[in-house]
Amino acid sequence: MDWKEIRGNWVLIPPNPIGIIHFLGGAFVATAPHLTYRWVLEQVANKGYVVIATPFINTLDHTAIAKSVLLNFERTLERLYDSAALRKLYLPIYGVGHSMGCKLHLLIGSQCAVERAGNILISFNNYAARDAIPLVEQFNSALAIEFTPTPLETKKLVQEHYNIRRNLIIKFSNDTIDQSAPLCKILQERFPEMVTIQTLTGTHTTPLGQDIKWQTGTSFTPIDAIGQWFKQEIYRDLNQLKRTMLLWLNPLSPP
Repeated sequence: MDWKEIRGNWVLIPPNPIGIIHFLGGAFVATAPHLTYRWVLEQVANKGYVVIATPFINTLDHTAIAKSVLLNFERTLERLYDSAALRKLYLPIYGVGHSMGCKLHLLIGSQCAVERAGNILISFNNYAARDAIPLVEQFNSALAIEFTPTPLETKKLVQEHYNIRRNLIIKFSNDTIDQSAPLCKILQERFPEMVTIQTLTGTHTTPLGQDIKWQTGTSFTPIDAIGQWFKQEIYRDLNQLKRTMLLWLNPLSPP
């Protein structure tokens, strides 16, 4: 199973798929999601989910980005069906986002007529531009540089219009920029008993963890011991994330 570039998206197609994942990454790592999120996306695909990862370049207009990534996703899905890469049968579609990718899925679910079996929102944050982009503070404040929609506008949109009922919110224990708790409150008020929040060990960058090929020498040294420990720590957090996602996607199948 190899990554394929199809109409601007990076796609993994497992044999006999049971669902489709539309993945959107964080602001500064979303241009190559098949590389930056490779491990976790391949683990999900290995369990039978088609992964369509849509790259994007961050701008201040998040509404425009949300509409663009949705259009790109739908074009790629149409191509997969037209080319018979996917059989003409109903497969549930799930949105999965990390960091800014969460905001984009929230905007899609609030402003566009989409059908989703659910969304997984990992490490959500909704900061103003001056807090999210350090360079903004160096500009003249009279320029009023801000994201569209603003954090307050985003909150109001989700409160009033977000239409994806089933949601899993994942936050990490050592993530200083996470804003999942207030999002969870909003969604639980909108869809009682349909929203779950899980706190896992890790940091904001845990989903970016990769397969580390640590080769020991002819003799096992203290450096090798440190390397093995580091690898185990990374995989502990990554595997916990993988298990949590897969269990929510399919509670009847062991992750």
